[in-house]
Amino acid sequence: MEINVLGPLTAHERGVSLVPSATKPRQILAVLALQTGHVVTVPTLVEEVWGSDVPRSAATTLQTYILQLRRNIAAGLRGEPGRCPKDVLVTQHGGYLLDIGTGRVDAQEFDGLLRAGRSAYAQEDFASASDLFGRALDLWRGPALVDVRVGTVLELEVLRMEENRMAALERRIDADLRLGRHRELVPELHVLTARHPMHENFCAQLMLALHRSGGAWRALESYQRLRKALVSELGLEPSQNLQRLHRAVLSGDPQLELPEAVADRKGGR
Repeated sequence: MEINVLGPLTAHERGVSLVPSATKPRQILAVLALQTGHVVTVPTLVEEVWGSDVPRSAATTLQTYILQLRRNIAAGLRGEPGRCPKDVLVTQHGGYLLDIGTGRVDAQEFDGLLRAGRSAYAQEDFASASDLFGRALDLWRGPALVDVRVGTVLELEVLRMEENRMAALERRIDADLRLGRHRELVPELHVLTARHPMHENFCAQLMLALHRSGGAWRALESYQRLRKALVSELGLEPSQNLQRLHRAVLSGDPQLELPEAVADRKGGR
């Protein structure tokens, strides 16, 4: 079974789609998929589907939705002896568990690559870190669960996934900057700062990439654009870290260069 939540919700078993068309069963499948191999309690599923407005028939209706999901699973299991829908969507004490065996969920694959990328970055293996973060980001096909109505449970999961996506992107760019790929990063960072005009990390990365590419004046322009956005929208000045970077660009601080570049410059003298 292959389940994807980093974009539209898809789930396939032997080429057969398991995703129901009805809104509430889709929510239930999404919650179970994000907790594959773990029991999701009935109260959790009820909270996701109905929130605080729980009808008296919630328990019975939830069982109906589970049966509907099992019917979809049965269609994908045809021709596979020894395995039935209840082996995949398992009833446990107090809840349900989705057991996909050797299948995959893209969100879990993303989390694994993210952990590996962070480990490689911490060990200063920036080439591996960039590759791992890039592979993690390539799993995304749009906003998480973009075609699923999200309740209070899925809302937190979507927020977590999107925050981790942004963290992976920032760290991948950091790794690329460490590898001296500043010129290649400039176009991507221009797009990111346009989409996120008050995102200080993207602004700092763009300033550094521009400075190392010989465009210090453009780096200063990027700082002023972000400062204007922060002051006009929030009444705030940029953080101390960004102000220090701004002063370093103004003064041409050699510490902004890659260590190799600084060493080459000293050797030339």
